[in-house]
Amino acid sequence: MERGLLWLPLLGLFFWLAWAGWNEYQKVEAYQGWATQFDKAKYDIYAVLGQKGSQVTWGKPSRDKPIELKTFSLNEVQEIRLLVNDRPVTGENLPRKGTTALEFCLTNAEDSIKVPFTEIALAAKWKDYLIEQWRKARSRKDPQVP
Repeated sequence: MERGLLWLPLLGLFFWLAWAGWNEYQKVEAYQGWATQFDKAKYDIYAVLGQKGSQVTWGKPSRDKPIELKTFSLNEVQEIRLLVNDRPVTGENLPRKGTTALEFCLTNAEDSIKVPFTEIALAAKWKDYLIEQWRKARSRKDPQVP
């Protein structure tokens, strides 16, 4: 009887891990269907992000489809920054740990948009890519902008 009681928590842990894996699988499947409409998209446990042309859409992953979606245009962006622990980071020497987000400072709003990431290196790659797309969008809008 004592052995059965010792194994019971392990059995509960096994079922919880199986449920968590199934739940995450459902989120990834929903994301894959959602991401087909974008030129480039990313998924992680904190946020989904999609970019098509100058439009950027982001939200939170869920089992049915991404929720709390917000869309903005790169034409409205004044600056794109990589934040680690809510501090801007620049250069090649990226921190190894910390809470990471991309911050989009909009020209017509006081608040900025922060899209969370799990990996600093991935966020840095997205920052570089989106800055390139931002410059392209600005040059199409105003040929005098470098």
